Amino acid sequence: MINNIGLVESKVTPLVKMTLEEFFSLPYIDESPAWEYVNGETIQKSMGGGKHSLLQKRLVAFIDGLGSDFEAFPELRCSFGDRSVVPDVVILSNHQIPLDENGDIISSGIDFAPPWIIEILSPAQSQTKVTGNILYCLRNGSLLGWLIDPSERSILVFQPHSLPLLLLGNDVLPVLDGLGVNITVEDVFAWVKRKG
Repeated sequence: MINNIGLVESKVTPLVKMTLEEFFSLPYIDESPAWEYVNGETIQKSMGGGKHSLLQKRLVAFIDGLGSDFEAFPELRCSFGDRSVVPDVVILSNHQIPLDENGDIISSGIDFAPPWIIEILSPAQSQTKVTGNILYCLRNGSLLGWLIDPSERSILVFQPHSLPLLLLGNDVLPVLDGLGVNITVEDVFAWVKRKG
């Protein structure tokens, strides 16, 4: 549409604000890719692609393979405060894993900030929005957040009460106390190189 001064106007559909309860009543929130609820709005996560999927898979296998008191979960819904987010990887201590009366893991996710969240930036994702989710988790009890940027081969590390760290190459990444492992940024990105 052209306005009276000759400029093209775009049609903007207003965003519909809703409550967290209304969000949970939507039938599609657990479709793939999952939907998140942030600042009263529903946002669908973007598809990650091959590099994203491989990093996610390797991170979960690495953490679970440590034989520690922690377990990694891909795409676990975390709903607390006024948000419901689905980080790429969530690390919980074994005693935090919610179980039903039969001892099975509850499928609806968790209702608290996980100790450690890892996000892998996809080309179509807003780094600001992903960083906002990590910071929200830290303000509500998370101890560690990684934002992995495959295109820059860097990892931004977030911890409570300190400035973020931009780590590259052979920089050693902080992990949760009790994991007892040293891993570098280069170790993480080596997981996406073709073997053989």
